[in-house]
Amino acid sequence: MNSMWTMVAAVLVILMVGGFILLEAGSTRMKNAGHIAGKTIFTFGIASLVFWAVGYGLIFGEGNAFIGLSKFFYGGEVEASSDLAESVFFFFQLAFAGISITIAFGGFAERAKLASYIIFAILFSVFIYPVVAHWIWGGGWLAGHGKQDFAGSTVVHLTGAMAALAATLILKPRIGKYNRDGSVNEIEGHNQVYTSLAVLLLWVGWFGFNAGSTVSVDGAFFGYVALNTNLAAAAGAVAAMFIALLVTGKANISTMLNGALAGLVAITASCAFVAPWAAVVIGLAAGILVHYSIQFFEKRNIDDPIFALSVHGTAGVLGTLSTGFFATPELAAANGGLPGLFYGGGFQQLGVQALGVGASGLYAFVLSYGFLWIINKALGGMRVSKEEELLGLDMSEHGSYGYPEVFNGRTVEQSKAN
Repeated sequence: MNSMWTMVAAVLVILMVGGFILLEAGSTRMKNAGHIAGKTIFTFGIASLVFWAVGYGLIFGEGNAFIGLSKFFYGGEVEASSDLAESVFFFFQLAFAGISITIAFGGFAERAKLASYIIFAILFSVFIYPVVAHWIWGGGWLAGHGKQDFAGSTVVHLTGAMAALAATLILKPRIGKYNRDGSVNEIEGHNQVYTSLAVLLLWVGWFGFNAGSTVSVDGAFFGYVALNTNLAAAAGAVAAMFIALLVTGKANISTMLNGALAGLVAITASCAFVAPWAAVVIGLAAGILVHYSIQFFEKRNIDDPIFALSVHGTAGVLGTLSTGFFATPELAAANGGLPGLFYGGGFQQLGVQALGVGASGLYAFVLSYGFLWIINKALGGMRVSKEEELLGLDMSEHGSYGYPEVFNGRTVEQSKAN
């Protein structure tokens, strides 16, 4: 039953890739929709092969405090076990690795060459994600300090967001995003129904992400984790909608959707450590914070098309730190680490959480920036030409449109007019 539950959870997590396709495609322009959908599937394939070859071993193999050094080219041995089969655990962890690189590529959207995705997917899946995951989940040095990150606010979300930040800095803003005086132009996504459906798919998939991380049916603790997950997502959506209404006078749908996702990201680290009331507080804080975080990055000429830096980065930091405040003694004893500040645990666990955020975030950003700088030089620029960007990556990179009836129809009508 442990293996069955974990396998179902893994499938839910992989289906989140579909949610990210709809989220990124819907949040951007239709001339890039086919490219976004296709490259997401393709790069998940790359991440899967790299994880099988070296990623799993680098995380969970026997090694040292920095990295694992065994279990490469995992053989998928058939096991007769009453507990969790390792082949199932491998598949579950593969899904997480695939999600992290998908988050990272949010920073590439609408302006990067396909070749840059391919090269960086390999480098990220070998040198960045597995190292952070080993530090926290594979018995590395942060695990030795009692770092609490039940399902990956740091490991998956912050790591992916730091890579996205490096990409946005190197690629520079999209054409038309900023005026000469620095004022911001909103580049609206082409399909809000896509983004809403994406959030629903991700919300459901998160029960595999968080509740599945119990990797056990014993005591049905996955139900408690799912409860906290849902409460935080709900609170994030409500808080973001109200803060947008209060600040702008309009109940902005995009802000509300990002609030729900921010609540999910924030509760990912703490879902097994906190009481339900704390999950609501964490979700409310994430929903408010994501609104201001998006504005913070935009005002600094950091063009983040799907708000990966705020939803996965800022909320990931909040979620990781939250256990240092809200972890209960009982749940900390059951799942590792110490109680939070509000439960008499002092500042020790909060300090460990801050150390984990700082070390993991800095490592992911520095290596990502270094790799992307090299890729940028090697390719003669990671970014497509101005003409290709204006045409759209569907046609310039793939030779066909994701919406052929729309664009080809326009071409026919223009030809007739001429």
